Amino acid sequence: MHSNRRTSALVTPAPVIPAPVIPAPAPPSRRALLRTAVAGTAAAGSVLALGSAFPATAAPATGDRSEAGPRPATPQEALRRLAAGNRRWSAQRQEHPHETPSVRLQLVAGQHPFAVVLGCVDSRVPPELVFDQGLGDLLTVRSAGEVLDEAVLGSIAYGVLELDVPLVLVLGHQSCGAVGAAVHADESGEPLPAHVQYLADQIRPAIDRTREGAARVDATIDAQARRTRQRLAAEPDLARRVATGRLAVVAARYELRDQRVRTLS
Repeated sequence: MHSNRRTSALVTPAPVIPAPVIPAPAPPSRRALLRTAVAGTAAAGSVLALGSAFPATAAPATGDRSEAGPRPATPQEALRRLAAGNRRWSAQRQEHPHETPSVRLQLVAGQHPFAVVLGCVDSRVPPELVFDQGLGDLLTVRSAGEVLDEAVLGSIAYGVLELDVPLVLVLGHQSCGAVGAAVHADESGEPLPAHVQYLADQIRPAIDRTREGAARVDATIDAQARRTRQRLAAEPDLARRVATGRLAVVAARYELRDQRVRTLS
């Protein structure tokens, strides 16, 4: 099922290097401890003007981070890197980059992800696979229906403010069960189990009441991603970075049928 409101389309291992002897590090600062400890945890939006489709050129991914080119430093560069990875994934030419022993060793010293991806918990939409990225590339946060709460907000803020990530991508997806449950509960008045009701309550403001049946669910998937983008971009700390061009908050949608990611206006 496709919504008419969607817009543009997104779309070797290196030789094993012997592990060097790493000297004992100096005691880390409090901020360094925070960055290491949280590394694995999980207002109007800014939409990049990329035309009708994502650019066809982007730096290729490679197995060794030293060969992958510089980390994307701008929202545009980060989005192009994601677009290239999604094209590889959808064409079944994924590279599974940045998994070699040398990369794993490099990442012991720290991480420098280039994008935060807020996606759904759906097992069919893992961001690292959808965008064909590897270790150290993405800071991923997942909640059913891309619902925001304090833990999700804090995790995203950590990536932006502590790791200086230039892009936050809110990734909705086709056939989202959380959105479908929220729409059904709203229409039927039937309560949902325990904490699932919380998710439905958070999604309810995004329900597209101009549509009926399956079209309502499909349109609400897009509306929920857009609404989450708007709420994130309105967060004061993030909004300041959006205003200066250091950060973009983008909404997008993943299609299960063709494995393509498309941005939402």
